[in-house]
Amino acid sequence: MIRLAPSILSSDFSRLGEEVEEIEKAGAHVIHVDVMDGHFVPNISYGAAVMKSLCGKTALPFDVHLMIENPDQYLEDFVTDQTEYITVHQEACPHLHRTLQHIKGVGVKAGVALNPATPLTVLDYVLEEVDLILIMSVNPGFGGQKFIPSALRKVQELEEIRRKRDCGFVIEIDGGINLQNVKKVTDAGVQLVVAGSSVFGAENIGRRVNEFLELF
Repeated sequence: MIRLAPSILSSDFSRLGEEVEEIEKAGAHVIHVDVMDGHFVPNISYGAAVMKSLCGKTALPFDVHLMIENPDQYLEDFVTDQTEYITVHQEACPHLHRTLQHIKGVGVKAGVALNPATPLTVLDYVLEEVDLILIMSVNPGFGGQKFIPSALRKVQELEEIRRKRDCGFVIEIDGGINLQNVKKVTDAGVQLVVAGSSVFGAENIGRRVNEFLELF
């Protein structure tokens, strides 16, 4: 099953609750939560309090993407009854295996994100430990960027690895996804699609969610 995860980074924070309600009613599956610290990436977004403000106001699970240094220090802050995944960046985790075990130890599925220039080979020895691999199709830090074409090849190669090694991880993609390219990435093997500005920047958010779902 292919699932849509609108990123609230691109939402209107003065209407966050209303917009989350819109995407939920339209059939979105997951809420993608982009957390940035201004160190690992050149931008600051929001912390756990914003995500937790949605607890009980939506039934959708949270997909937490930590674009931060020292993620182990903050993992527990993002654990709620609705947190499905916590994803950390390989580039920010010198002891990645331990961090993945830490995430699983707090009762949440563990994900790893790779920046556009990071090769898949860095995950060779943790593939059996991860529940999700997030392929960044833009350089992380800002919404509204253009899709980097080489990300499609990386997804295709990752899907081949998953089949050959019979792994159960989910492939996710984040960055520059729109109605024109989403079918290419899902055909390549993506199962969880993050869409930010292409959803929340639409004139009718609910209709845009429906348009994505029709392509899945």
